[in-house]
Amino acid sequence: MGAKINATPQHKIGSGFGRDSTAAEVIAGIDLHGKTAIVTGGYSGLGLETVRALASAGAAVTVPARRPEHAREVLAEAAIPSGTDAGQVSVAALDLAEQSSVKDFAAMFLAAGQAAGADGGIRSLDILINNAAIMASPERRVGPGWESQFATNHLGHFALTNLLWPALAAAPGARVVSLSSTGHKLSPIRFDDVNFESGYDKWRAYGQAKTANSLFAVQLDSLGRDSGVRAFAVHPGGIMTELQRHLPREEMIASGWMDESGKVDSRFKTPAQGAATSVWAATSPALAGMGGAYCEDCDIAEPTATGSPEARIRGVDAHAVDLADAARLWTLSAELTGINAFG
Repeated sequence: MGAKINATPQHKIGSGFGRDSTAAEVIAGIDLHGKTAIVTGGYSGLGLETVRALASAGAAVTVPARRPEHAREVLAEAAIPSGTDAGQVSVAALDLAEQSSVKDFAAMFLAAGQAAGADGGIRSLDILINNAAIMASPERRVGPGWESQFATNHLGHFALTNLLWPALAAAPGARVVSLSSTGHKLSPIRFDDVNFESGYDKWRAYGQAKTANSLFAVQLDSLGRDSGVRAFAVHPGGIMTELQRHLPREEMIASGWMDESGKVDSRFKTPAQGAATSVWAATSPALAGMGGAYCEDCDIAEPTATGSPEARIRGVDAHAVDLADAARLWTLSAELTGINAFG
């Protein structure tokens, strides 16, 4: 499976937005009526703000959730825009750590299109935002012994996207957004031990999963662009959300994320700011004809300036956009899951 050359240079394009832009600002003036979107993890943190922005522009948004009733309660309490000018938001069951659940959700989504009499029996999907994640969790094995962060953050989304490929290919100019982070800088893909069987480190495991999220976008864009489907990886920025649920308060204080009183460091974004880059990558006309790039602060990111004071917090490391590793990871993921829309 040879990877094609990435057509989009990994350099800023001057989007006009930046670090403090919000999801509402980047989607202002964009009309998504008649468009369909899926946002995993769309009922908490930046996922919730992503759903709010897409719905406000008229998109019909499906929110897959491990706890559907809880998700419905949260979305109702959040007062997601509704009415004739806003898109409809619905919830469906999905546990990304369970491949059978991923298959059930994808089958349900595609079958709903057939039942509605969509053209050719295929339901189109214009926007897929693979947002859900776990971070620095205790060691846990899922499925056939997969490390849980790799399995949930990457393999779950890999299977979901491949199973939904008919719907993505049926939409004109569909986009897939894969949520990565600067966590990718903590580890490349450990091809000799992706499941950490030789010793578990929660941060290296998270780093590998975030590298996988970026490489997934690189290879999906390479494979899908001839069908008009483009993919982007996104670093949303640091945001204090439920993603930190596995981290002791003491560890976050020691890392400088908050002070002893619990005040969050000013480096962190609000959820509305954190959702902005995902929404921008999914909808911006400025990205027409582009794809396969890693984005941050509502623009395409620059390569990491190795050795600079900001190397740990800004830019994308070479291993996270490496074409050969992207193709290799795709092959491995297809072998592990038994799913490959391009096989």
